[in-house]
Amino acid sequence: MKLPIGRAWEERVDKMGNRSRGEAERSTARMEGELYKGEDYKTEFQPQNYLKTYYAFDSGTIAENEVLKFNLNNLFETFSPGGMGGDILIDIGSGPTIYQLLSACEVFREIIMSDYTELNLREVDKWLKKEPGAYDWSPAVQYVCELEGDRSKWQEKEARVRRTVKRLLTCDVNQPRPLGSAQVPAADCVLSLLALECACRDVDAYRAAIQNLVGLLKPGGHLVTLVALRCCEYMVGSRKFFVLSLEQETVEKALQEAGCQVLKCQYSPIKYSEAFCLNEGICFVVARKGPGA
Repeated sequence: MKLPIGRAWEERVDKMGNRSRGEAERSTARMEGELYKGEDYKTEFQPQNYLKTYYAFDSGTIAENEVLKFNLNNLFETFSPGGMGGDILIDIGSGPTIYQLLSACEVFREIIMSDYTELNLREVDKWLKKEPGAYDWSPAVQYVCELEGDRSKWQEKEARVRRTVKRLLTCDVNQPRPLGSAQVPAADCVLSLLALECACRDVDAYRAAIQNLVGLLKPGGHLVTLVALRCCEYMVGSRKFFVLSLEQETVEKALQEAGCQVLKCQYSPIKYSEAFCLNEGICFVVARKGPGA
């Protein structure tokens, strides 16, 4: 998942015997711990723990690897040369990650990243500036370069991302102007992966957030989003964070009500590790803003 920016936790005890002790301890902490949301992200969300849990891309995170590969494959298809592209892409709810830009950086002149918390933006900035302690994204970068036909060009890919990302802004999708007072041109594409369901308290708020993101687009621009379906919570270290449980139909309807045509809604039954997040599949959606939206 990405954040940060979607989770039911019953049926647990009868499965404990089939899990490792570490998994059982994490599940117990998840059940008993406080549920964080909203403003809590500014103080309680731990970017490095989040990255190591969901984006390690190693043999110990098999379920998480499959989710990340699904995301990277769909992003590669969406932003392949000759397809979607343009001048401005705005990434809403970037979290502490950059994987979502590895294909987009090839077809957009400028990328604006944004997040609700300064902690996440600081984590991204460390990577952009190659500072000590920055997260190592090279396994994901190499994977995308392999999709493009040459795994050895991963360092060039990283350099391109760093050149293309021009601004880091704070955002709040629950506001009519998600980027606040920042002067931002209308975008050719708005990207928001695994973020809105973490930021919205209910379905009405989710619908409003979709409308707010569509407002950032040029007529004919595209909104690309990814949702973890039927989730209500997820773990970052020992902390448990709220996520709005969404159905695929709810996502599509919200986009249509915001004046968009859904061009693609790719569902997959893949799930995260139960110790970290219970979800029932994910969907990757591409929609186009209509002329009257």
